[in-house]
Amino acid sequence: MKPYLTLALLCLLPSLLSAAQRPAAPEGFDGWVNRLSADWIRDPAGAADAAAGNGDDEEAGALWSEGLQARRDRRLRLAQEGLAGLPQWPEAALTPSQRISAAMLRWQLERVGEGAAFADHQNLSLFEQRRGLHVALVESLTERASWRRPSDVTRYLARLERFAPRLEEGLELARGSTGRGFVPPQFILERVQTQLRMFLDHAPASNPLVATLSERMKGIEGLSVEEQAAALAKARAVVADEIRPSYQRVLAWVEEVLPRAAQDAGWNRLPRGEEAYAAALRGFTTTDLGAAEIHAIGLREVARLEAEAEVILRQLGHTEGTFNERMARATQGPLVEAVDPRAALIARYTEYIRDAERRSDALFKRRPKAPVEVRRVPPLTERVASAYYSVPPPDGSRPGIFWVPLPGNAFFYGARMRSLAYHEAVPGHHFQLALQQEQRDLPRFRARRTFGGISAHSEGWGLYAERLAVEQGWYEGDPAGKLGAIGSELFRARRLVVDTGLHTLGWSRERAIAYGISASEVERYITNPGQACSYMIGMLRILEMRERARAALGPRFSLPDFHDIVLTTGSVPLAVLERVVADWTAAQLRPAP
Repeated sequence: MKPYLTLALLCLLPSLLSAAQRPAAPEGFDGWVNRLSADWIRDPAGAADAAAGNGDDEEAGALWSEGLQARRDRRLRLAQEGLAGLPQWPEAALTPSQRISAAMLRWQLERVGEGAAFADHQNLSLFEQRRGLHVALVESLTERASWRRPSDVTRYLARLERFAPRLEEGLELARGSTGRGFVPPQFILERVQTQLRMFLDHAPASNPLVATLSERMKGIEGLSVEEQAAALAKARAVVADEIRPSYQRVLAWVEEVLPRAAQDAGWNRLPRGEEAYAAALRGFTTTDLGAAEIHAIGLREVARLEAEAEVILRQLGHTEGTFNERMARATQGPLVEAVDPRAALIARYTEYIRDAERRSDALFKRRPKAPVEVRRVPPLTERVASAYYSVPPPDGSRPGIFWVPLPGNAFFYGARMRSLAYHEAVPGHHFQLALQQEQRDLPRFRARRTFGGISAHSEGWGLYAERLAVEQGWYEGDPAGKLGAIGSELFRARRLVVDTGLHTLGWSRERAIAYGISASEVERYITNPGQACSYMIGMLRILEMRERARAALGPRFSLPDFHDIVLTTGSVPLAVLERVVADWTAAQLRPAP
């Protein structure tokens, strides 16, 4: 096994942090980091709605605050300035928490610089089926905005006026990249084409951007009928005169590019594709593991999990057919008899979460104050979406949300429902990310993930939460549910094989699907290379840390204490977390004073 990411390890060494000779800034390390964080999210135009409040998360504000390329350029400059400034803070002069912050910050800012070298590769995702601009802008306004006061309506309309310019700039960037040979695969463009047409099928008055405003204004006190009517008239005009024409131009571009698009999916087909994919793996796994090593780990874990599943399949009497066919029969299929089962399915997910909250009492020392609820993924992306979690905003205006797509895909209906609820909500992302945001002793940039999430930590924890439920006997008396949990982990192991296969081994979309991954998931890996590898790599490393601590501490090892140190540290690179856990273990071994 290769060592962890070299730069992330080196940043923990005093020799790096004491290298600069210039004097430290007068505000101290915390003040310096806070100033860098504020500059990172600041709206250069000075608009009042930039992520400083009103229920926004910081990236939601950043989406509207400036041009796409301007934000990239500004953040690259800030990353360079931050890296240049870090050495003024010798490790010996920092507190333990500040050392973690310095290590995390260095790693994140280095990733910004590395990613800047592959802008054309990033531009492939400007218009894609899950998080493309044509989707992200709509969801930011209709699903993520806060609606508590009249000023929220003013902010909404201001953002609505920025919508078309954002879309147009994205179109220009995409045009430039396609001109340099960076053309998305044909099937991705076809998905986007369908979504664009869905949006344009709505007349301005029934467009989701107008309908959302109409519905949400009803609950705002202090907003007169006349003000509501004026706001709706403004929204209809902006949608009709600016936003719809922009969507039509994006659709025209898609249809222009489609004849040139190929079925080839992987980044290895692109200029500097192997370098870009290696950088993506570093960013998402926070390790130095190469694609070949990750592929091999995936094959190993697939073999292990298929063997575990086989035992239960035979116990349940599923002996006929291929492994995948038997797993589908045993774990998938609608469990609710109703004309439209969605409400009942959401209720069932909610029931699993509430049960998990009760079971978690013995395993966790703390939990977030914010509640969590289950909602259906918006229709615009439901058929291509995966389940996901949204962190509650700092002002408490809405809960944490476990979003589940319910378009008719049996994956979300069967025995895997429990493990999905554990991953996305409790004790997974909700326990992790909401708690992280609520911590008052964490620097703002760590609590809010200002410089970006650390996928290996967050998704590794989500998968660890699934494994924990199996280990703790939560599936006792429910062999089908346990099989579903093993199937969910198997799904993440296959991702390692498929993601690396697609982007380094020339796998086609069809081969990846035949390996046992759904079409929408395969297309997700094609548009976001490397991210699918963070789950299993992160979980395996967290398990390794836990077992090293358990072996060292023996009877003094406490599982709730281990969970506490992992969660309260926040989302950090795996090498940093390993150092934190090692220091915690050593502290437990020291004699009491």
